[in-house]
Amino acid sequence: MAGSDLIWDSNGLIRCKFFYGLHAGQGAGLLIAWSGEGLIIRITARYVSGRRASLVEDSMCLGRNSVVTGCGVILVGLVGECSPLTVQGKEHMLFYASEKYPGEQDYTKYISEHGGSSNAFTSSETTNFYFDVNVDNFEEALDRFAQFFIKPLMSQDAVLREIKAVDSEHKKNLLSDGWRMYQLEKHLASKDHPYHKFSTGSWETLETKPKERGLDIRLELLKFYENYSANLMHLVVYGKESLDCIQSLVESLFINIKNTDQRSFKCPSQPLSAEHLQLLVKAIPIREGDYLKISWPVTPNIHFYKEGPCRYLSHLVGHEGEGSIFHIIKELGWAMDLVAGSGSDSNEYSFFSVGMRLTDAGHEHMEDIIGLVFKYLHLLKEDGIHEWIFNELASTNETAFHYQDKVHPISYVTGTVSGMRLFPPEEWLVGASLPSKYAPNRINMILDELSSERVRILCESKIFEGTTNCAEPWYNTSYSVENVTPQMIQQWIQKAPTEKLHLPKPNIFIPKDLSLKEVCDKVKFPTVLRKTPLSRLWYKPDMLFFTPKVNVIIDFHCPLSSHSPEAAVSTSLFVDLLVDYLNAYAYDAQIAGLFYSIYLTSTGFQVAVCGYNDKMRVLLHAIMKQIATFEVKANRFSALKETSVKDYQNFNFSQPYSQASYYLSLILEETKWPLVEKLHALSKLESDSLAKFVPHLLSKTYLECYVQGNIEPGEAESIVQETEDTIFNTPNSVFKSMSPSQYLVKRVIMLENELKCYYQIEGLNQKNENSSIVQYIQVHQDAAISNIKLQLFSLIASQPAFNQLRTVEQLGYITYLSTRSDRGVRALEVVIQSTVKDPSYLDARIDEFFKIFESKIHELSDKDFKRNVKSLIDSKLEKFKNLWEESGFYWGEIESGALKFDRIESEVALLRDLTKEEFIEFFDQYIKVDAPQRRTISVQVFSGNHSAEFKKAITEADPPKTYRITDIFGFKRSRPLHPSLKAGPGRVTMD
Repeated sequence: MAGSDLIWDSNGLIRCKFFYGLHAGQGAGLLIAWSGEGLIIRITARYVSGRRASLVEDSMCLGRNSVVTGCGVILVGLVGECSPLTVQGKEHMLFYASEKYPGEQDYTKYISEHGGSSNAFTSSETTNFYFDVNVDNFEEALDRFAQFFIKPLMSQDAVLREIKAVDSEHKKNLLSDGWRMYQLEKHLASKDHPYHKFSTGSWETLETKPKERGLDIRLELLKFYENYSANLMHLVVYGKESLDCIQSLVESLFINIKNTDQRSFKCPSQPLSAEHLQLLVKAIPIREGDYLKISWPVTPNIHFYKEGPCRYLSHLVGHEGEGSIFHIIKELGWAMDLVAGSGSDSNEYSFFSVGMRLTDAGHEHMEDIIGLVFKYLHLLKEDGIHEWIFNELASTNETAFHYQDKVHPISYVTGTVSGMRLFPPEEWLVGASLPSKYAPNRINMILDELSSERVRILCESKIFEGTTNCAEPWYNTSYSVENVTPQMIQQWIQKAPTEKLHLPKPNIFIPKDLSLKEVCDKVKFPTVLRKTPLSRLWYKPDMLFFTPKVNVIIDFHCPLSSHSPEAAVSTSLFVDLLVDYLNAYAYDAQIAGLFYSIYLTSTGFQVAVCGYNDKMRVLLHAIMKQIATFEVKANRFSALKETSVKDYQNFNFSQPYSQASYYLSLILEETKWPLVEKLHALSKLESDSLAKFVPHLLSKTYLECYVQGNIEPGEAESIVQETEDTIFNTPNSVFKSMSPSQYLVKRVIMLENELKCYYQIEGLNQKNENSSIVQYIQVHQDAAISNIKLQLFSLIASQPAFNQLRTVEQLGYITYLSTRSDRGVRALEVVIQSTVKDPSYLDARIDEFFKIFESKIHELSDKDFKRNVKSLIDSKLEKFKNLWEESGFYWGEIESGALKFDRIESEVALLRDLTKEEFIEFFDQYIKVDAPQRRTISVQVFSGNHSAEFKKAITEADPPKTYRITDIFGFKRSRPLHPSLKAGPGRVTMD
């Protein structure tokens, strides 16, 4: 895979280039971009139905109810001596309070109560603050936001609480290999370079060490705040008011931000000196699996974004088609994936990397793989730079740019404001999206930098245990360092595989026909277009986005896919092999903007193809042919089985709150096999057994199909007919139709009223200091009136729960209250992960929160009730941003069996009529601690830190109205089941 060569693309940023007059009738978006140098750019966007350019401007359109703001601040002091002390603390502290709005958490409370969200993130050189909010509350929210940069308040008590929050976040990451290896790479850099520093913050860096040096943390934060100067700040406001209105508002609210003419910090070029190159670093990970990363310091691609040299090279080095590095090492059974590209969040330095996950055999052939990478780089030098490859890339980028999908405005503003410091104003909305200058000299310049003299290699493997002699200080990652000379790499090149490396061929999937189909029948919801004993087709033309794209989903309902742990893992491996076999052929489709996925479901597997409709049938036919002619290849079976076994084993190292959620699902779902049983079945599975299982799996199959987008109904029917012919109607086909009685449904247990169930267990990795709890309150099966009441409670309670349990009580960094749906059974859940308190204590604090919050619900004023109802209505009326959002919503209704395509309209209508008394009655009936229909499970995972508390908890007598679950499967067998929403194959039930 070719990785992005822009850090700013990590938010899914899609930018626009062309500006047009406002067309008010099409939900146009307005955007004002402001830089601290006094420049305000006024941008409008227009939707022009059916034209090629329309999809450029369309990405600017905003939903009817939200306004979004993003503010990027370049932190001059980021790399100072106290950077761990200041950076993370400042990001957290600014959101607390301001002189004008002194109430703690007033800002987040206001945003949450008015249908919005807020957050911030800090990278190496910038901090990005952002929020969105309902239109009617735009002005006050923007004022609250602006005050953080004018006169923030930072109380001593709040500072201490946020230090604890930062430390909790750090402890969450201590056993994360991603964080560990990232810090190890930073550690092995020049000590006088900012890149070398630890930058996420901990109790040690924010409290212990500063106190030892006689520093007052709050005073240091206030000093650091002086770096927030208007000349280094950028602002993006994205709303629906007129440009004059927004500009006037921005000027009035932000005019008091001080401009102290701070200088923008410049890193001292590359962080790696000669002593940090020509190294092989061997590190021991926490998780199972071997990883290899080959990297070089390179000139940042941002300096040549119109030429895009790193994009050209990442396209070739990261290619996965025939003749590529990955294709050869995959066929040899040495690697499972490969990603190549450049990236950095700095304008001054960058790295080009080639990373891959190795098999056990790949680890043994690590030198051969490294040699093959350099062999390919030599090929690129010898073969020269090809203009046709650059032009092909430029063409696909241009097509993607012109037909880009809308993204959520909050992602749009965070990406846009981040890029403003990197590009001139006329390029702010384009950035590096459209490399257009063919410059072989620039590509050769980067290629020359990818040399054996400048390389650094990182290999992660548990095989290195007992052989390392160093430890990284912040995460205690064990590692060792060896020198790798150019002469050694030359030897590796000579003994590298002799398979033929070559450049990719011209891409056959690049779309040629981007015209829009005529829509004759205006349909609002999906309709059943075709129904046979083998399949059912749901169809909906694109009526909103007018884009030459289509989404095709074919669900293979196979009732024999999960009747045992052996069947479940066999089906999973079958799906993995299908994806593996198709990879080399389908990779070009992905480059051309046509994507596919084959993934496991609870009742079989699904095939999805989405993207430009022009070559969609070519790809879909290849997928169906691969399924119909499937054979087990022993070498690929072995590699994929090995990887799957390690993935199952790695669940032991997952976050404790994820483990708690897994146990909850295991309790709730009627047929869900434990991971330990699936791992046991997988370890015994052989290739000949899988070869026998697949025909058995497919001998009972029903196809549920959904087609939406730029496609006519006749073609949609033709696609399904061709699929039936390929799957069912070929000689020797193993596929057989399925009778309605064999239709498989998954159901959820029904809990008992006024009974609180406990499941307490030790964490799977006792070295992890975090314990966790999920308190689950089961409420009802999918019903519009109950849905809106539950959603309204979640809207009202989520921010107070976060504030009380995390901010005030400091129980843990991961803390949230939200709704949950399992097979249509709706519930409320509260999740906390904590190093400071054991799960029994956390459970009691959650109960106490509900007791305290009971009075808040009963004392809810009419004004506050109506405001919250309006916020929920506004969020429901938010327009779909793109074809994938819309089709995802409708497919969700089809897949669940609910078929409530008018769900939004019906729930909004009920919300408009909902009374406060009805809402309070719902709370009293289902949610409050002693509610007559409260049904609760508390899943508690105890860490090694809380082993004593675990031993005490499991020996304590059960309080009244509680039940301790000691046998999950015995408990499930004792409970009745909620009915299924699904009606069965070929049947349509719509209320």
